[in-house]
Amino acid sequence: MIKTVTWILGVVLLVVGLLGFVNDPILGIFEVDTVHNVIHLLSGIVGLIAVSAGLSYARLYLIIFGVVYALVTVLGFMSGTDILGLFVINQADNYLHAAIALVCLGVGFGGKK
Repeated sequence: MIKTVTWILGVVLLVVGLLGFVNDPILGIFEVDTVHNVIHLLSGIVGLIAVSAGLSYARLYLIIFGVVYALVTVLGFMSGTDILGLFVINQADNYLHAAIALVCLGVGFGGKK
């Protein structure tokens, strides 16, 4: 399950990062800007590298990514429109980031070793 979630997340983040350059808001819902898109692209690349390196790296990626996304969620709900002035978000982003954090942390900490 760890490797599957990491692969899916890596690919989806790459697609979303690319899509954000041509479609904002993404799916008419999620606000993005150039920095947000680059973060998605880099996160996807790191995820694919991690899963390619093996199970322990995929698990570590999910845990670190989950913690970072949980922090981004909290900051997003506190500010409402951006994360530390670096990139734009909206409420839909906040809920999606929260769901991603929960899945990453649940799979990362709960997956079989």
